[in-house]
Amino acid sequence: MSLCSKCSKGRVVIGLLVILAVSLISSPAFAQSDANPQWDLFVGYQWLHPGGSVPTPGGDYNNPTPLTLPDAAKGAGAALTYNFDPHWGVEFDAGDNKNDTVIYESTFSVGPRFVWRTDNANYFLHSLVSLNRLKINELGSGQGGIGAILGGGMELPFTKRFAWRVFEADYVWARHNYSDFAAAEFPDLRRPSFEGIRLRTGLVFNWGGAPPVTPAATCSVHPTEVMVGEPITATVIAGNFNPKHTVSYAWSGNGGAITGKDTTARIDTSTPGSYTVTAHVTDAKAKNNNEASCSANYTVKPLPPKNPPTMSCSANPTSLQAGGTVSVTCNCTSPDGVPVSVSGWTASAGTISGSGSSASLSTSGVAPGAITVNATCTDSRGLTGQASTQATVEVPPPNPEIKVLEARLALHSIYFVVNQPLISKPEGGLLPSQQKTLIALAADFKNYLAIKPEAHLILGGHADHRGSAEYNQKLTERRVNRTKVFLVEQGVPEANIDTKAYGKEENLTNDQVKAELENNPELSPEERQRVLKNIDTIRMASNRRVDLTLSTTGQTSVRQFPFNSTDALTLIGGREGEAKKPAKPAAKKPAAKKPAPKTP
Repeated sequence: MSLCSKCSKGRVVIGLLVILAVSLISSPAFAQSDANPQWDLFVGYQWLHPGGSVPTPGGDYNNPTPLTLPDAAKGAGAALTYNFDPHWGVEFDAGDNKNDTVIYESTFSVGPRFVWRTDNANYFLHSLVSLNRLKINELGSGQGGIGAILGGGMELPFTKRFAWRVFEADYVWARHNYSDFAAAEFPDLRRPSFEGIRLRTGLVFNWGGAPPVTPAATCSVHPTEVMVGEPITATVIAGNFNPKHTVSYAWSGNGGAITGKDTTARIDTSTPGSYTVTAHVTDAKAKNNNEASCSANYTVKPLPPKNPPTMSCSANPTSLQAGGTVSVTCNCTSPDGVPVSVSGWTASAGTISGSGSSASLSTSGVAPGAITVNATCTDSRGLTGQASTQATVEVPPPNPEIKVLEARLALHSIYFVVNQPLISKPEGGLLPSQQKTLIALAADFKNYLAIKPEAHLILGGHADHRGSAEYNQKLTERRVNRTKVFLVEQGVPEANIDTKAYGKEENLTNDQVKAELENNPELSPEERQRVLKNIDTIRMASNRRVDLTLSTTGQTSVRQFPFNSTDALTLIGGREGEAKKPAKPAAKKPAAKKPAPKTP
């Protein structure tokens, strides 16, 4: 037999094995069966292509001619396999083929076999060592030799006990000794090797093995006992199903609605009672024995009563002077007997601090009136209750000293000379008479702060209508700052002084100045008449001032221009040191060019 012929046959065998492997891998049901036989027996038809040459019968020993063995279409085969597990077994094989020229028989073949079992087909591969016997007419009674069989096939199971081996394709190798018919110089004919192909089909009978395992399911719920509204989760564990198949789950029950399509489900527990939940597991791909179900019980208890806690609070003392301390105590209980705690202390005034069921209220700096204290009681379930109590800060008894000081603090406003203080000299501008007023004010206000430390002096600066708004704004800022600095120099705390600059806004009108002149006790009727004749000048002088307001009473300093002051004419616009009272108006002179307005 030529080398090319051998190559061709080898390719055929390899091709068959590739087809077998592809069929195995591409199987749509690539899964292991549930039950596997312990024994299986194959009986069927066998076709053989020997794949070798022998010396021609009756030929010359020293010059033999080859005889290529023809295909043997007449044959039968059998194989008995003992299966150790679902995949591996040991196979005993026997086969026989013949035609008019040759009888080829492979017997006592034995070797391992691997099977991959699916729901629709079984695929196997085997590797056998065999004792081969070849008998050729006129070449003796037969030749024996050692051989091998490599191959595999596919079976279609009809039942657990019966299957059809659709095909089996094997590569058959054997070596025989024909040294009696060929000389030593013809080794291929003297000891020929056969590389053939064997094809089979037939029936397979199975028996033994473990019986099919019944699918099972185990159900559980957690927790098994809950109150209304608390969650319950049901779980199912399926067993003995084909692990390669996807199973489906269905839940049912006689209680609340069940939500879930997998191994877990959630159960509605809105209604008290004892109920059962059931899970159904199904393998749709299995033909039989493909269902399992299980149940679990659970109990839904009614909710216990949920009454909020009740609480009452008391204050001691209930009435006190500002600066005192109030002890507040709250008593909280739960009608349902669950643990409670008090927290969330608040007060409408003063400072509250406390922990647990008691607190302390400080009334330092609190104005007279009622103070409401609140607290919250919370039980272990989160329910709450509130309670409050009141303490009253009494109006302090009248203090004659305070009244005297408040009366004295209603001083005259402070008046400035035109355009004072100057930008270049912001520390100036206060005339001696105005300094005297501020010195008296500072002394009284310091005494007042000892009684009412929260009091403030509010300084409001003004300018007359002349000049631009921007200039007058800056001017009034210098005036209130100068007044503030002077008060601080007299010992008044800077923190108790506030300033406001109005510019030329809120100027007094002629009518307002006239009204104040009428109420000025320092002017005689004759003096008042002379002043009224110069009302425009007096109005502008009256607007160059700083008003002082006491924050605790809201009273503002009296706006009475100091006509009797030594600085009166200077404030109005005259020369310093002239008469204390305003001079009579000058006689009319011929009209002259009107001078430019003075700075305010």
